[in-house]
Amino acid sequence: MEQTDLFFRFGVATAIGFLIGVQREFSHGGRGAEIFAGERTLALMGLVGCAAAFSADILDTPWVFIAIILLLAMFIGVGYFVSAWRGGMGLTTEVAAIVVILSGALVYWGHIVLAIAIGVATAVLLSIKLETDTFVRQISREDVYATLKFAVISAIILPVLPNVPLGPEPLDVLNPYQIWLMVVFISGISFLGYVLMKLVGSRIGIGLTGFFGGLASSTAVTLSFSERSQRERGLAKPFALAITISWTMMFSRVLVEIAALNRTLFNEVYLPLILSGIVGFGYCIYLYFAQKSEEEGDVTITNPFELGPAFKFGLIYAGILLISRTAQLYLGDLGVLASSILAGLADVDAITLSVARLSQAGGSLEIPTASQAVILAAMSNTIAKGFLVIASGSRGLRRAILPAILLILATGLGVGFLF
Repeated sequence: MEQTDLFFRFGVATAIGFLIGVQREFSHGGRGAEIFAGERTLALMGLVGCAAAFSADILDTPWVFIAIILLLAMFIGVGYFVSAWRGGMGLTTEVAAIVVILSGALVYWGHIVLAIAIGVATAVLLSIKLETDTFVRQISREDVYATLKFAVISAIILPVLPNVPLGPEPLDVLNPYQIWLMVVFISGISFLGYVLMKLVGSRIGIGLTGFFGGLASSTAVTLSFSERSQRERGLAKPFALAITISWTMMFSRVLVEIAALNRTLFNEVYLPLILSGIVGFGYCIYLYFAQKSEEEGDVTITNPFELGPAFKFGLIYAGILLISRTAQLYLGDLGVLASSILAGLADVDAITLSVARLSQAGGSLEIPTASQAVILAAMSNTIAKGFLVIASGSRGLRRAILPAILLILATGLGVGFLF
């Protein structure tokens, strides 16, 4: 290893310890505060961690590293017992010191990016003590129970399900693992929204859920908030805002998929999809200001984790997927537009990728037909999500979301087929 690189690694190890040390000093009131380790001590510990790894490498034995780490651990333990004897029972600074030492060793071993990430993450966790303590105080027994149920369906049930089709065509689209994965995702979307609302407030949290959820599945966001609107009727406009944001993100996701596979098709289809997204975003702005003026009161929010609505969506998803697959098999290329409408009811991504590949250079599908198929799939998906709102949403949510449905459909179909 060159000397410049060696000096750089020792410098990074020292900087990580100094960063965490500054945070520890600041959190204890700055200059003069009694603390086990501040910016200088933790910077030195990062340096020692890097030096221990270096020494073990030079002497070609791990026992040097182990001995140095054990010696530092002894000092840290003595510091904790002294602190506990004085009445302080926290281990935060002591654990942070261990993180600094190990990060210093990781830097020498070449995992510089990982070590920096660990250092920054540690500093962030140490800095948000007030926010995390406030969040924990807001957690109820119901929240803990809901979290455990979500862990069971995602970490225990999902891995044991067979990841194979149930039968030959058209049953090949019915995969127990994939369907249950959608159930997990539905539950996760709802749970994420609840956590965000706990952290940053109902309106901001709902909007963030719509944005991030729309990147993966706008249908999941639609069903999740539609179901919740029946229980929390005072949040009709915020729920409509989140749903519309997720629909807007769906158009962005489709455009990215097409651009990655077929630039010719992208040049044909981008205008109606972009304009549909812009119209949806404009309506989001209206909903944002409308909710501020009309819904300033506090709203009681309950934990949204329920398996019933998630199972319902799983059944609907599987049923529509089966219908779409059957239509594609029997209609073939001549029925590509009809198949796109049916496929879009369940999953706009699958039909988008299929059409993009079929219309590539030398493919069997013409670009104009492929463009119309993508537009129809996206509009069909919007209609399907609109029906989900009508079927499972509250009256207030239906009224709030109807203009978005009409504006998006008018823009997409009008620009795609009339201009």
